[in-house]
Amino acid sequence: MNTKLLISPQELTSLLAENSLKTVLIDTRSPEEYAIAHIPQSINIRDFFTYLLENSSPAGLKELQEYFAEIMSRVGISGTEHLIVYEDALNRGYGQSCRAAFLLKYLGCPQVSILHGGYKAWLKAGLPTTDEVPKGESSIFRLHPNADIMVTTGEMLQAIDNPAIIKLDVRDRDEWIGLSSSPYNPDFCPRKGRIPNAVWLEWHRLMNSDSEIPTFRSPAEIQEICQSIGITSESIVYIYCFKGSRAANTLIALEQAGISAKNYFGSWNEWSRDFSLPIDSTVISV
Repeated sequence: MNTKLLISPQELTSLLAENSLKTVLIDTRSPEEYAIAHIPQSINIRDFFTYLLENSSPAGLKELQEYFAEIMSRVGISGTEHLIVYEDALNRGYGQSCRAAFLLKYLGCPQVSILHGGYKAWLKAGLPTTDEVPKGESSIFRLHPNADIMVTTGEMLQAIDNPAIIKLDVRDRDEWIGLSSSPYNPDFCPRKGRIPNAVWLEWHRLMNSDSEIPTFRSPAEIQEICQSIGITSESIVYIYCFKGSRAANTLIALEQAGISAKNYFGSWNEWSRDFSLPIDSTVISV
């Protein structure tokens, strides 16, 4: 049975009412936000958003795997549970709940869902919150890495001159045109620009970002937007952003629309720091 990827506050309420140890709720917001109030029974794992993959070599990926396996074991997650992640709102956290969902799937967790609309949707529905931190026992998290959904730097490099693979840049406008190297500050990374032969689709466009509770657009709307830049259900798509977070948001949007894609998780943070890798540093006038 396939686990539903996007679930509503009402569906989450039903799952939590079952009071099953097989359901674990993960809050990806900052510890400060979590301490003020959160959805009952949720645990806070901010690392899903803050961890930076600096090297997508086998050694770098092994380090990532072991890092998160230790965290999951410490908070009592084995990986067999239904793991549900949430952030504040889908348009505010640079895709952090989607990044968490992507990482959980990469680590081998078979049942992963995202609270569609995030914490804001939960509050809008008038559902309860708490400041109590649930107590749990440690466990052993079993790693089953799924390399098929992850693009490495080597694979992206090979794809540059392959027109059959669409290199999709979903960063914010200033990053795409070459004025900023990251969402943090313009000079966070040593180089500005884009991966050669990439096409641009700003991640916000696949959501109803102006709505009170931003959610993903309908599959038909997503398909139409993607077709405008040459992406169809037959396309091979490698997505990147700054650190695989906004890319994960786009990955999920595309998945909802029946378009397969992979996430270059190291993204611009990794690519820009390796001066042997080519970039297009032209500042685009728009």
